[in-house]
Amino acid sequence: MPSGGGEARQLTSGAEDGFTNGLADFIAQEEFGQTDGFWWSPDGSRIAFVEVDARHIPDYPIVHQGRDALDTEHHRYPFAGAPNARVRLGVVPAAGGEPVWMDLGEEDDIYLPRVVWRSDGVLAGMVLNRAQTELRLHLFDPNTGTVLRTLVERTEPWLNLGDFRFLETGELLWSSERSGFRHLYLYDADLKESHELTTGEWVVTRIVEVDEAGRAVFFSGTREGAVERHLYRVGLDGGEVERLTTEPGVHGCAVAPDGETFVDTFSSREGAAVTTLRRTNGGEVIATLHEEADMTAAAQGLQPPELRVMEAADGTPMSGALYRPEGEGPHPLVVSVYGGPHAQRVLDDWALTVDLRAQYLAQAGFVVLAVDNRGSANRGLAFEAHLHRRMGTVELDDQVAAVEQVVAEGLADRERVGIYGWSYGGYMTCMSLMRAPEVFRVGVAGAPVVDWDGYDTGYTERYMSTPQDNPDGYREGAVTTHVEGLSGKLLLVHGMVDENVHFRHTARLITALTTAQKPYDIQIFPEERHMPRDAAGLEYMERRLVSYFEEHLLA
Repeated sequence: MPSGGGEARQLTSGAEDGFTNGLADFIAQEEFGQTDGFWWSPDGSRIAFVEVDARHIPDYPIVHQGRDALDTEHHRYPFAGAPNARVRLGVVPAAGGEPVWMDLGEEDDIYLPRVVWRSDGVLAGMVLNRAQTELRLHLFDPNTGTVLRTLVERTEPWLNLGDFRFLETGELLWSSERSGFRHLYLYDADLKESHELTTGEWVVTRIVEVDEAGRAVFFSGTREGAVERHLYRVGLDGGEVERLTTEPGVHGCAVAPDGETFVDTFSSREGAAVTTLRRTNGGEVIATLHEEADMTAAAQGLQPPELRVMEAADGTPMSGALYRPEGEGPHPLVVSVYGGPHAQRVLDDWALTVDLRAQYLAQAGFVVLAVDNRGSANRGLAFEAHLHRRMGTVELDDQVAAVEQVVAEGLADRERVGIYGWSYGGYMTCMSLMRAPEVFRVGVAGAPVVDWDGYDTGYTERYMSTPQDNPDGYREGAVTTHVEGLSGKLLLVHGMVDENVHFRHTARLITALTTAQKPYDIQIFPEERHMPRDAAGLEYMERRLVSYFEEHLLA
């Protein structure tokens, strides 16, 4: 559409069911956070776009069975080991004309997770192989589609995407886990490595801002510990890393382009977020932009959870949070679990304190425990890679080890241990009850992944490879393989129109439980997706979860 008004102009053609131009494919959106499918050039004369062909992927219908009128959604969902969508990257003149296709290489089974224009009109496209072990950042001539230069990054056992920025000089600020921990590197305009900017056994979590005039980059990281987030600054030409935030906890920051000031939104377990404007040099508070009176743990009558360093099954330190009820133990214990990769539960922030489900259970007399087991994020690639090709093993071992430590203190009753979680946490709940029934007696599993061959390519294959390549890992990592071990009480909760973890997972588990003659309880939400969203559904779910633990662990 011309900016001055007038008729819309069609620039691409050929779109049909399963074939699109300018829309990111499902995996790019769901697993790589790429929601854009087209990108304007800096001068506005051209548009880069992605062409997605998913016509060969079978349609997966999701039926709305909770409505008066029948309605069916249709999704082209690529299951692990099955074909992915095919993608191409094109550039078309904004005035109209034939697209120029970028040379993405001979391999067509690829991901295109990032596309960005440089300020000089060069187009950059990130190509990731299906195994997610090799990344190629190509610089393209948009006039011809030819590759001008390429940066190649290879990482085992998998490659996590990170932040990057092109500078006005043409230099590339790049983040990589090549050392085992995510750090910053500077490349020149020809993509030849210049130097490492940060190093150590901690991770850079986000590039916040680049002050090009001052030759400095501001970033968020974990140098002070995995449960904290601070703002740091380091020169683009090297030098010492300088911490700019001081209070222990989690700081979410935005830095002014000139690098002189920053907005700091800070919270900890003791109090809600306070937003201030500060100077980068010296940290002086210029103004308090937002602060809620009496929004502290003490004022709200909440007991902040205890942060603990716990031991994994192999002795590796791991972060834990414990909500303690009143009175002497032993108390019934409930584990709040996620357990999967690319996620971290335990942070010294206000969200941990206002986990109202955990607080309610603690006030009802339960010890509540959350642990970032081996396989979770922001502890380095080796820590996360423990679950490579064997999901459902080391994560469970570490949860069991954490429970044993709390029991050994006399705080928890070994005979009254429950567990709950959602999505990967639902998977962990099922596996806990079936593979460690001597430890876990009661579980509430929300939207659980049951068999990894029923989840998507981008996520599953990154950690497990394909079912064809890793049949033993898929078999041992399937909940249905272990149903004979169930002896406790299991409540399954799932929305029937979940487009992420399909209700099919729960249906397959029910079939296996029925075959094994294992009792279970179930709560279905016919018109909810990955979890209830409306107030009535949320309240109903919380009441059901709490009453389930009260009935089976307090009685």
